Amino acid sequence: MSDFTIATPLAEPLSDRLYNDDLAPLARIGTDAAIGRTQNWTWYNIFAFWMADVHSVGGYVFAASLFASGLTGWEVLVSLLAGISIVQVFANLLGKMGQQAGVPYAVVARVSFGVFGANIAAVIRGLIAVVWYGIQTYLASGALNILILKFIPASSALEKTSFLGLSELGWISFLVVWALQAVVFWQGMESIKRFIDWAGPAVYAVMLALAAWIVARAGIDHISFNLSSTALHGPAVLWQMVLAIALVAGYFAGPTLNFADFARYCRTNADVRKGNFWGLPVNFLLFSIVTVVVVSGTIPVFGHMITDPVTTVGKIGNTTAALLGAFTFVTATVGINIVANFVSPAFDFSNCAPHRISFRMGGMIAAIGSVFLMPWNLFNNPAAIHYTVDLLAAAIGPLYGIILADFYLVKAQKINVPALFSDRPGDPYWYANGFNPAAVKSVIVASLIAIATGFIPGELKTFSLFIGGIIAASLYVALSRRAAA
Repeated sequence: MSDFTIATPLAEPLSDRLYNDDLAPLARIGTDAAIGRTQNWTWYNIFAFWMADVHSVGGYVFAASLFASGLTGWEVLVSLLAGISIVQVFANLLGKMGQQAGVPYAVVARVSFGVFGANIAAVIRGLIAVVWYGIQTYLASGALNILILKFIPASSALEKTSFLGLSELGWISFLVVWALQAVVFWQGMESIKRFIDWAGPAVYAVMLALAAWIVARAGIDHISFNLSSTALHGPAVLWQMVLAIALVAGYFAGPTLNFADFARYCRTNADVRKGNFWGLPVNFLLFSIVTVVVVSGTIPVFGHMITDPVTTVGKIGNTTAALLGAFTFVTATVGINIVANFVSPAFDFSNCAPHRISFRMGGMIAAIGSVFLMPWNLFNNPAAIHYTVDLLAAAIGPLYGIILADFYLVKAQKINVPALFSDRPGDPYWYANGFNPAAVKSVIVASLIAIATGFIPGELKTFSLFIGGIIAASLYVALSRRAAA
């Protein structure tokens, strides 16, 4: 049975090349045509979505790295607030589109790219999700490794042999976490919603308990909000703050781009905006503060800085506490992986061939692809992951620019929902054989320029997300207006 139902009877003939029940618009609460799934999420569900996205091993390490950049504590917090506010603005803008039409990101992209051209935007986002899905699964399997070694010491023998760059124990842990995520995903979006509703708060409980334990052991006087061994001065401070702002925006670029996948379920746009407020600036700042307290306290407690929370939990003498902590961080990483890297490719790949690929099949394509990617080799090579992240960010920026510029500057915030599922020549989103030439040209040019920043010495590549987005938006508006004229 499908997870979604159509919002209202669509007057246009539905093309099986564009439509299936998973991609169909959701019904609004209270409409007579609602025969199944409705837009019934509240602001808390969006808040929980962002908690699941922030509360992970990757988010913990990322937040700690900002406090080790040479900035003082208040300078980092100001940078975090500025960066996460940018993310909030984009989430509000993109969320409005999904909530208004009741459709996922891949279908929203048809407005600007054309009914078939949207596959360009869908595949780019889907491939990015596959890369990160594999990496996050590998990170979560590391926590499971610690648990297995702690409770089954004999399993250390499985670390002596390896296959394709991963030990036998590593393979066991990776495949267990992989299967756990697949089970949650396979139950559908209602199951995913229930999972993320408690996963984020659970991590907060463990993080606060861990922070209290660290402070008690280290003493409040040994807690510092500056993890760097050197301090910056003068113009270097302002530049580092600008870099930190760009890094925060880039870190959340992926899940924000496909935010319509989740905003589509909300009752009102006010719910979307309220959930974004509590889930982004409030939640991210609080999580970052707790993170730096824990990381700072590891220096006096263990004699050196530990930026991996799983390692910190593993060093706790109390077996029950270590078990609970490691299990929680596994759960947290599973949570971010499902919301950020499973749901997106599920819709994106389904959009490419709706009559053959369902939501569930699209997600499993991503999951299986992540295994063949062998993410442990990618993650263990800092240079490789650095260039991979920069390349992917360069491709995301132009998608932001085109979709937002089209909806807010060209289309005056109007979406013809029935036309999203029609492949009749002459319909609003048919353009030229289903592709919008202005969008295709803009994404190619902007992506090439943004990618080129990665080969220029210096830190220009840190801003590839913004460079690609601004160039794509400007070019798209110019080409669209010229075509209209």
